[in-house]
Amino acid sequence: MNAPGLEILAWEETPLGVLCLRRRPLPSSPGETVTEITLDHEFLMSSLHTDSERALATRAIAMHGGDALRVLIGGLGLGYTAAAALDTMRVARVRVVELLPQVIGWLREGRLPLSTRLANETRLELEEGDVYRILAGPGAAGCDVILIDVDHAPGQRLDRGPGRFYSAAGLAAARTHLAPGGVIGVWSSAADASFETAMRQAFRRVRVESVSFRNRHLGETQTDWVYLGEA
Repeated sequence: MNAPGLEILAWEETPLGVLCLRRRPLPSSPGETVTEITLDHEFLMSSLHTDSERALATRAIAMHGGDALRVLIGGLGLGYTAAAALDTMRVARVRVVELLPQVIGWLREGRLPLSTRLANETRLELEEGDVYRILAGPGAAGCDVILIDVDHAPGQRLDRGPGRFYSAAGLAAARTHLAPGGVIGVWSSAADASFETAMRQAFRRVRVESVSFRNRHLGETQTDWVYLGEA
């Protein structure tokens, strides 16, 4: 049985499973609603908790320190990483590569909380595609910052594939897409020592940072992780 007030905004079949966009009221805060995405009936993300998605962008951009930055983002989601990147005028262009065309459609159709904000952003480019395939191919050092928020964690991938991107060789291939001094940032719901080792093999300077916040659904503190590497 559906929860009281639950509204299904979209229900889409995809190669990864059933993709659902839903909105529901927040019982602990009358009058407040949250937008959520699930994949194959598994929770992916919520508009209620966006701290770590935004931190992925702000911390990577701060680590770079340059201006007129060209940012590539793998994974659109609800758009909070892209919005955080665009919130600084130090960013000249944001290219978002999203595997599922349905998610891009939701943004363009005005179904996401940030649809209006992002639809009016001239620095934003949306593209359907596989960011992992792009980063595994020949690089032309055309990015200053690369941000990846696709999987739950390096060891918990949505496609359940081999995850070559998360290896030292995969990260080294991704590094060729960065201009000198460029920064890559990878989001994870869990700490991963093996991935940290791979990052340190591929990049000259690495930072692993936690992002803790109060999960209002569960009534407890939750911690996500951001892996940052400088080329």
